Amino acid sequence: MQHGKYGFIVGFLSLPLVLYGVFVIWPFIQSIYYSFTDWTGLSPDFKMVGFDNYSRMFQDDVFWKSLEHSVLYVLLLPLVTLGLALFFAFMINVGGRRRKGAAIAGVRGSGFYKIVYFFPQVLSIAIVALLFRFMYNPNGGVLNSTLDAVGLGSIQPNWLGDPKLALWCIAAVLVWSQVGFYVVLFSAGMASIPKEFYEAALLDGASRITTFFKVTLPLLWDTVQSGWVYMGILALGAEAFTVVQIMSVGPGGPAYSTTVLPLYVYQAAFRDGQAGYATTIGVGLLAVTLVFAAIVMRLGRRERLEF
Repeated sequence: MQHGKYGFIVGFLSLPLVLYGVFVIWPFIQSIYYSFTDWTGLSPDFKMVGFDNYSRMFQDDVFWKSLEHSVLYVLLLPLVTLGLALFFAFMINVGGRRRKGAAIAGVRGSGFYKIVYFFPQVLSIAIVALLFRFMYNPNGGVLNSTLDAVGLGSIQPNWLGDPKLALWCIAAVLVWSQVGFYVVLFSAGMASIPKEFYEAALLDGASRITTFFKVTLPLLWDTVQSGWVYMGILALGAEAFTVVQIMSVGPGGPAYSTTVLPLYVYQAAFRDGQAGYATTIGVGLLAVTLVFAAIVMRLGRRERLEF
């Protein structure tokens, strides 16, 4: 019986594992191999250059700027996005006025609010980036037109053309596009928490803030931790690349003020024809992603709470 069970498990998992190895693991191995070559990405001929690409990367000012921006995003975006999502979800599910027969209640129309928050997820990130690019336009964009309408036309900034503002403007778009998903996710988690926990805490004199930190957050911690890792990978991956590529001057400017590691990989490979060097930067991006995930999983480890 046991032999048959393990045979079924092996047979069931063999094909997915083979596909994962071919389409996920093998490309990583190829990238590491090509990082030691001078491959252009087009020619089939290339030669091994050893650690020359890695030496060049560590001396590349643009790489360090890109790394700084990516690390800033990976620290900032999860913190702001998940913080806002937890706040909004808590207000929707627990922040309503007390009603007859219930110690806690969500706000009226909570279902409508969830739909509104989730709406950005329906849009492609490319469409979101284009919409905000028009909003940030210094000549006739929504933001500057609003400032002009309220008598603040003299302080209209060049949102995406100012090196001090551009990176933050793009970060705001990434937060706006993602926070709604986590509002709905955390709302589902909060809805599954027994109301007796909240009622007992409120009867003991706990405030809404106390119940959030002592009841809601501990019971949602696994979900928050997973969201933190996912948001960090998003900040280091395709979402950040897409928004910076579409919205920034250059792209990546002005003066490399918005260049992130995924964009630099793309530019080195397809603009400069230096695929070997691009894969080297990609290996560096992989290392940053793995370190981030390991740190979050290690620091976020705590005793599992069940209910």
